[in-house]
Amino acid sequence: MISSPQTKPYAPTEIEPRPLAAEPKKGKDRLIKIVLYVGMTLLAIACFIPFLMMLINATRSNEAILTGFTLVPGNALVENYQTMMSYVNVWTGFKNSLFISVLVTLLTGYFSALTAYGFAFYHFKMKNFLFVFMLVMMMVPGQLGLIGFYELSKTLGILDTYIPLILPAIASPFVVFFLRQYILTTLHPSLIEAARIDGAGEFKIFHIVALPIMMPAIATMSIFTFIGSWNNYIMPLVLIFSPEKYTLPVLMGFLKGSQVAQNLGSMYLGIAISVVPIMIAFLFLSKYIINSISAGAIKE
Repeated sequence: MISSPQTKPYAPTEIEPRPLAAEPKKGKDRLIKIVLYVGMTLLAIACFIPFLMMLINATRSNEAILTGFTLVPGNALVENYQTMMSYVNVWTGFKNSLFISVLVTLLTGYFSALTAYGFAFYHFKMKNFLFVFMLVMMMVPGQLGLIGFYELSKTLGILDTYIPLILPAIASPFVVFFLRQYILTTLHPSLIEAARIDGAGEFKIFHIVALPIMMPAIATMSIFTFIGSWNNYIMPLVLIFSPEKYTLPVLMGFLKGSQVAQNLGSMYLGIAISVVPIMIAFLFLSKYIINSISAGAIKE
């Protein structure tokens, strides 16, 4: 009887442990995050310091401001306010600027969205020519047509009114371009076709389907539209003649040329009042900037 050779039991080969590279990588990532956070914190502080200086100096007297900057607020706020109001009624300009800026922002957002929707999903004659013409108009400074616009407003009899400050601002080529590019990446044409099959009209499709999707981009553009209209100086200065209709930037310009300019505290207080609405608008609408930028970044 021939015996079969004995087989040795299988023993798995031992794998030598390798040094893990995860720990050094985690440490490197942590260091990068720390550097980024420190850099962003310093950048935020550097951006906030001018606003802090403006608010603190608005409460200090002229002599205290000339001595240097301090983080301790002063006690001359009431005096600065009374000096400023004795020359210029800032709140009248504040009300006028707020009225114009809100109307311009609302009308620009709605009609620019409607125009962008038409350029994105409708086909008509000279569509490409009109879109290219709109892009060319983005590159033309508005100040070049100031004299012609003044003569046109004079012919139409709308000088010394808010009409020439509100209606032309509705046609914003940059806002239309931005909203068109946004809606092309976020709204699929199949949604529009489905709404048409369900029997919805074109305006109803725009208001029910397209407008809600475009709201992040509209809110983003509304920030810049509001700031641009609020800071508009040259157009109200040329087109408005009545002092009670002056906007806040125009009144601030007059304030610099008056005796109030000798009181730095009053000047800082007037500037602070003019900046507050912009800060509030950015505070409530800035979250939409991230949504509009990130929209369309991930596609299914």
